[in-house]
Amino acid sequence: TLAALGLNLSSGSSSSAGSSSYTSNLNLLARLVYAEARGEPYIGQVAVAAVVLNRVASSSFPNTISGVIYQSGAFDVVSDGQIHLSPDAQDALNGWDPTGGCLYYYNPAKTTSSWIWSRTVLTVIGKHNFAI
Repeated sequence: TLAALGLNLSSGSSSSAGSSSYTSNLNLLARLVYAEARGEPYIGQVAVAAVVLNRVASSSFPNTISGVIYQSGAFDVVSDGQIHLSPDAQDALNGWDPTGGCLYYYNPAKTTSSWIWSRTVLTVIGKHNFAI
């Protein structure tokens, strides 16, 4: 399960190396959540993290947290540098998914992509629509 989520804890790794990988993934996910959803309700922040983890588990996306986050064009906060701001994503890593499995999210007041409007919205949390 950890490997499917991009938490590469190979059997040949020491627990220190595994802990380092987990910490790196947690930090990266937390920075993305903070950059994308700061100011949103806590449940909305966890939902953004859950979308990343849902993508990791989907065969349509890269199979690591960093692969999903750094996928070209996936997150504006990567290209505009907000990913480097400071952050919390522990609940999503613990399995809480308030989106029900969504793969996408967007703020309808700010999105400029016409494509995203074609996605089926399953839930709205704060200012974000969560879609499949």
